[in-house]
Amino acid sequence: MATEMDLRALLADAIERRDREAAEETLWQLSEQDELGRALQELDPPRLTRLAQLLGDEHFGEFLAELEPSEAADVLERLSWGEAADVLEAMAPDDAADVFAELEPEEAGRILVAMEPLEAQELQELLSYPPDTAGGRMTPAYVALSPSVRVDQAIVALRQLAQAAETIYYVYVTDEEGHLLGVVSMRDLVLSPPDRTVGDVMETDLVRVAAKADQEEAARILIEEGLLAIPVVDEDNRLLGIITVDDVADILEREATEDIERLGGSQPLEVPYMRASPLLLWRKRVGWLLLLFVGSAYTVSVTNYYEDLIAQVTALALFIPLLIGTGGNAGSQVVTTLVRAIALEGIGLRDIPRILPKEIVTALMLGLVMAIVAFGRAEIEGLGRDLSLAVACAIFAIVLWAVTVAAVLPPVLKRLRIDPAVVSAPLIATLVDGTGLIIYFNIARLILGL
Repeated sequence: MATEMDLRALLADAIERRDREAAEETLWQLSEQDELGRALQELDPPRLTRLAQLLGDEHFGEFLAELEPSEAADVLERLSWGEAADVLEAMAPDDAADVFAELEPEEAGRILVAMEPLEAQELQELLSYPPDTAGGRMTPAYVALSPSVRVDQAIVALRQLAQAAETIYYVYVTDEEGHLLGVVSMRDLVLSPPDRTVGDVMETDLVRVAAKADQEEAARILIEEGLLAIPVVDEDNRLLGIITVDDVADILEREATEDIERLGGSQPLEVPYMRASPLLLWRKRVGWLLLLFVGSAYTVSVTNYYEDLIAQVTALALFIPLLIGTGGNAGSQVVTTLVRAIALEGIGLRDIPRILPKEIVTALMLGLVMAIVAFGRAEIEGLGRDLSLAVACAIFAIVLWAVTVAAVLPPVLKRLRIDPAVVSAPLIATLVDGTGLIIYFNIARLILGL
């Protein structure tokens, strides 16, 4: 396989020779090596312009769509305003909106002026919705017909669109004001009598999603229903656009990345990790880290409170890391599962009566296993039967407590409008550290008779 330097040399040579086929092949190889963005950013503006002209706006836009929006925006800003406008017009509307949102405001304004009025208006409408909503992810490239259109006329029009390389997922039926009335599949149109109308054969019981809905909800509905596209509507049920199955992978990848970052107690990055500066990483992490540090401070107070007990039985201190670590791990397992279920299944506070019994039964089984293992570990140390029993009972109680709290915490945080993905796992570990010590020392005092 050619190295990155070899591919860049090949790309430069293809541009100089104006060899479109060689340039495209090299760009795809760079994309496979995740070096496309860097290679395009390192081209000087004249050579970058020649490449865009060589490929054509549509093909150049396809390569930009392979990049992160911030990387694609950096490339566009090095083209002339007119050339950048042409490329954005040739891109899929949802991809163009993502890239446009990353442009510097002054540059974005100039490019917008250079765009065709209708294309500029379409872009602005997409940008009016937050990027993580269905409206922000939709594309206005859909087919809508009046219910009065005859089936044979609809088929002729759709064939013309197909010849223009337009991908038609479904045909939506709207009234004169754009209200969504129904949907017709291509199969139903072809098999219907030609003299019938689209309104006669449309399906009125269709799935739709509100423009303000979270993009992950839209992706989940599309997958669950087995659809190729899902219509996006406003509050008055007017059809605004569609989210296609091609968009789902990108949506789920972004959401999964954000969830993973949040579960570590860090705010999601708006740029790829390799482009993030140490200052940006610090800003995303320091707030929650300081908050959790303050929250953990009470663990020191708990330890000081039981200082006399530890002084009498110093062996108690040996098992502190094991006990609070196990409790934190048990709780983190639960909140990780529930945070994902909140995102994908929409569970909330109302579901706690169903969640809690299930998790408590699971905790009882987990606690029993951990107690047996902990008892054996303490016996190996030869610290006495009573201390071994205290450790076993404590770890059983701590696992049960941690799982119970973890089962309730994410839905409660969601109701309080606090992102459970950011807070849950770090908070449960911090909470269990202190409360787990209280449980441990009190069980030890009771069993050891101190």
